Amino acid sequence: MMSIKKVQITFDCADPERVARFWCEVLGYVLPPVPEGFATWEEFQLSLPPERRGAAAVCMDPTGEGPRMYFQRVPEGKVVKNRVHLDVRVGAGLVGEERLAVLEAESARLVALGATRGQLLLADGVNESCQNMQDVEGNEFCLD
Repeated sequence: MMSIKKVQITFDCADPERVARFWCEVLGYVLPPVPEGFATWEEFQLSLPPERRGAAAVCMDPTGEGPRMYFQRVPEGKVVKNRVHLDVRVGAGLVGEERLAVLEAESARLVALGATRGQLLLADGVNESCQNMQDVEGNEFCLD
């Protein structure tokens, strides 16, 4: 049996383009190339039936190594805590005050982009410190 190593992460959301652009900024990802025959994504969107305009967006790792992220519009809003979330590894390998400083700097950058800061979980002897966050539509993620 073949081993699958590539995954796509899919987000249900109200405004796919807004959420995709947020995650592009968080991860250094990019929007995919505009479809052939169109000069811009806006031009492409206008070619779609009205009910499909803005219904989905994608962001991807420009190196091709990280997972593709797909954002799809859904009618219902977020109701409960995510059962799966992303850990954005900004402090990997760092400990103590150095780690806290990196978490704080990245948290401040993301808040300026529309994220919401949650609880800061301090190192406990088993786990290192991490910062709980929410993206522009309330999806939880951690700065780790």
